[in-house]
Amino acid sequence: MSEQIKHECGIAMIRLLKPLEFYKEKYGTWLYGLNKLYLLMEKQHNRGQDGAGLVSLKIDNRPGEEYLDRMRSIKSNPIQDIFDHVYKTYRKAENKKGEKFFDPTWAKEHLPFAAEAYLGHLRYGTFGRNSIEFVHPVMRQNNWRSRNLVLAGNFNLTNTDELFERLVELGQHPSAYTDTVTALEKVGHFLDMENELKFRQYKNEGISNKDISPKIEDNLDIQKVLENASRDWDGGYAMAGMIGHGDVFVTRDPWGIRPAFYYQDDEVVVVASERPVIQTVMNIKIEDVKEVNPGEAVIVKKNGTIENKIIRVPHERKACSFERIYFSRGSDKDIYKERKNLGRFLAPIILEKVDYNFADTVFSFIPNTAETSFYGMMEGVREHLLDWKKKKIKDLNGNLTEEKIAEIIAVEPRMEKIAIKDVKLRTFIADDSGRNDLVAHVYDVTYGVVKNDKDTLVIIDDSIVRGTTLKESILRILDRLNPKKIIIVSSAPQIRYPDCYGIDMAQLDKFAAFNAAIELLIDTGQEKVIENVYRKCNEQRNLPKEEIVNYVREIYRPFTPEQISTKISELLKPEDCEAEVELVYQTIENLHKASPDHTGDWYFTGDYPTPGGNKVVNTSFILYYEGTEGRAY
Repeated sequence: MSEQIKHECGIAMIRLLKPLEFYKEKYGTWLYGLNKLYLLMEKQHNRGQDGAGLVSLKIDNRPGEEYLDRMRSIKSNPIQDIFDHVYKTYRKAENKKGEKFFDPTWAKEHLPFAAEAYLGHLRYGTFGRNSIEFVHPVMRQNNWRSRNLVLAGNFNLTNTDELFERLVELGQHPSAYTDTVTALEKVGHFLDMENELKFRQYKNEGISNKDISPKIEDNLDIQKVLENASRDWDGGYAMAGMIGHGDVFVTRDPWGIRPAFYYQDDEVVVVASERPVIQTVMNIKIEDVKEVNPGEAVIVKKNGTIENKIIRVPHERKACSFERIYFSRGSDKDIYKERKNLGRFLAPIILEKVDYNFADTVFSFIPNTAETSFYGMMEGVREHLLDWKKKKIKDLNGNLTEEKIAEIIAVEPRMEKIAIKDVKLRTFIADDSGRNDLVAHVYDVTYGVVKNDKDTLVIIDDSIVRGTTLKESILRILDRLNPKKIIIVSSAPQIRYPDCYGIDMAQLDKFAAFNAAIELLIDTGQEKVIENVYRKCNEQRNLPKEEIVNYVREIYRPFTPEQISTKISELLKPEDCEAEVELVYQTIENLHKASPDHTGDWYFTGDYPTPGGNKVVNTSFILYYEGTEGRAY
């Protein structure tokens, strides 16, 4: 994706199942868990650079000793900042205490973050200031260990308003109007209730207060807590948490929208947002990593027992397809294959666009994240080129000469590294004209590989959302090469609808496809459609989310995808661009063919898996129509 889109956060969790002495003996250091968490977080830095957080939990500490340590950062390299701080503390301790530092028992008693459980988080802010208060893990503290709660998640809930009101009805006074606070307080409320229920039960049995606490810790029903807390959550989430006495968990939404994976053996349980991260950090095979099933929680009890429990009834699986197209690391076996197929399936369309003119067509990609789909596109081009060569030979019908055969066989697609992202330029210039000029220099081009006014450039991108970078930068710099035509290929379909489950794509007028459809309605005298959609959306404003219909689909209904693509090309072509410009998008059918197990496609089709999605898209259209700035959820 050539333009920056903020998206899903990343979670990482380590639960050591043995005492720290075990890891010192086997791996040479009691820092084994912390070191692994650092790697899990660094390997997921693609999922969040706005902030990072770390919480450690010491199990079975004596009363009066700290057992929860937390550090969060919003500096430019937050992961490095956190671990630099921790390891700097350790270096000082080693210099001061000498051999004592290497003793696991001493370390656990005297050093922060010397613990059996760790929870890490990487933040991409989808809403709100980039303030430390928005950085996970978040905590709800109490003097009873089994009431202490730590949460970190990759989620957006669409019904924060409903959840907030229910907390108020319970008598709470939430500290902020965010889905993070409401989720924390909802889980915390039912954790309190579970503690109180157990306390009354054991008190009635005549057990002393002092002896009740460990019994509660041993028998706390985390499944019930999560079941009650998440019953009315609408959205996509992968949420990990720790209870102060030692239970840890990870749970996933019932549609499987947000990803979560885990690995377990007799030494450790590891959780992360991405599968290859666990494979790399733990040096294990792909089949050893399991997916947290939709609606399920993986719970590790204080005593090390591991449980898989159903928290919400699983719905039709709607795992986010954008994870596969762009957001996740491409080193995952299946994602790599899917991205190649996204490119390969586009080859027939592209070859028709260039009329199979291999001599005068140059293929490339932008940005670097589109490289895998480029490989797939070129595989598809070569497959069709082979058929083209066979046909050419057959058409000669016996008039073959060695020269003609050699000429046909020698034909190969022309591939070049056309665009290079030179440096990360900061748009510090205040006025728009100056900023646009700066943006135009984010990429540089390779000169001398394109034939002036003769070649067609075919450039594949992961996806096109706003199209701003295309218009202000990429098309202009490609035009410097003086091609006859520029074809920008998107490995993703047209993005038409807001996302409300983790990606920062909530404003309709930021989408190139939406703006194109509006322009087409105006061009064809169908402005009434816009007014009717607004009226229908407005009539639903106060309906329960379960009754709301996505009427924004009517904006696109009068036009084919090709008509909208043509209009997008027209809108995004800079006035000073001399080359012809055309945009080609992936089809919905090919998307599902390439990624059959990840059918969440609401940003392309408007088919939201949860009722809250329809509420968000209608609210977003109302805000657009009324010209109001605001959050649609």
